Amino acid sequence: MIQDTFLYLSVLIALAAVIAWSEKTSSSKFFKYVPGIVLLYIGAALLRTFGIFGDTEPISETNSNLRGILLPAMIVLMLLNCDLRKLKKLGPKMLLGYGTAVVSIIAGFTIAFLIFSSWYAPDTWKAFGALAGSWTGGSANLVAVQGVLNVPENIFGYVLIMDTVNYSVWVMFMFWLVPFAAKFNRWTGAKTDHLDKIQVELENETDDRRIGFPQMMLLLGLGLLISAVSINLGEKLPELGTVINATTWTITIASAVGLLLAMTPVSKIAGSLDIANVMLYIIIALIASQADFTQLFQAPIYILSGFVIMAVHLIVMLLLAKLFKLDLFTLGIASLANIGGMASAPILAGTYNRSLIPVGVLMALAGSFLGTYFGLLVAQILSLL
Repeated sequence: MIQDTFLYLSVLIALAAVIAWSEKTSSSKFFKYVPGIVLLYIGAALLRTFGIFGDTEPISETNSNLRGILLPAMIVLMLLNCDLRKLKKLGPKMLLGYGTAVVSIIAGFTIAFLIFSSWYAPDTWKAFGALAGSWTGGSANLVAVQGVLNVPENIFGYVLIMDTVNYSVWVMFMFWLVPFAAKFNRWTGAKTDHLDKIQVELENETDDRRIGFPQMMLLLGLGLLISAVSINLGEKLPELGTVINATTWTITIASAVGLLLAMTPVSKIAGSLDIANVMLYIIIALIASQADFTQLFQAPIYILSGFVIMAVHLIVMLLLAKLFKLDLFTLGIASLANIGGMASAPILAGTYNRSLIPVGVLMALAGSFLGTYFGLLVAQILSLL
């Protein structure tokens, strides 16, 4: 049993490193179906479940402190790539599609929770808030909401499984629909003139920036400094209800600073996403190392809930598409920009037309910032049911 805190952290970071390296270099299709971040969670949780990691106060305290430091820093570095000024290029129809997707996902979580609430483990509303952060943003939003709400590690494992199984099925469904775009657009009466305008305004940007020692040091130092300042300010601000606490204030302050820096030359420094992903993997490993898989038998009801959420999402999207005459491309990109994020929305956009890839990128950027707050909104709604 590992009880030494330094050895505990070293094992976790080494595990994260091996999985990240394997996912990047392996030609196996395994990682296509089991993302590295999920494999990391399973591996770290199994080490805890089988008693490799001791349940001691020093380890728990170290875990909590390091997560608290890394989370705001990760958010700042993630948001350096999110220049909100670019979102105006999407135009009203694309933004309407994005709003439609968000509303339908929030409705899906609410309906699924009402149907299956008696089957869930306690505090599932917190876990669903975290998952809603992911399904309206991305993995960074998932761990941000987890940190704010202090989601129990066991239930957090369930939503990660949902985030893998349900997400994979939904992505395949979105790609399967691509050949039917013309028929769908005729059914809704949609016109695609706005896409032609967006294609003219957006150009594929090639990022040839290279990360080196000075870039890494500057970004790491900047991220940790902003994290420290945000934590200190957050602790001084008042708590308001269940959701607004010191961590919420910390995340909000760090997010605001990150968005401001995204409109400055700091955003041009190479490597912010790479360093943010390192922090993300360490945070996920820390969360998982406090989990226990002995209650994993409850996972099927959560997976079923995920399909209910997506069914509601689909129905609402179809109804609003008919009402507002939205085309399939707009709906598909809006959906995957939420549920899939940066990993899949640009790929789906490229399936329709390579020149539309930036649309998927910009739509996903909106979720990078807003997903945390949509997740907290879902948690607030579910806590009242």
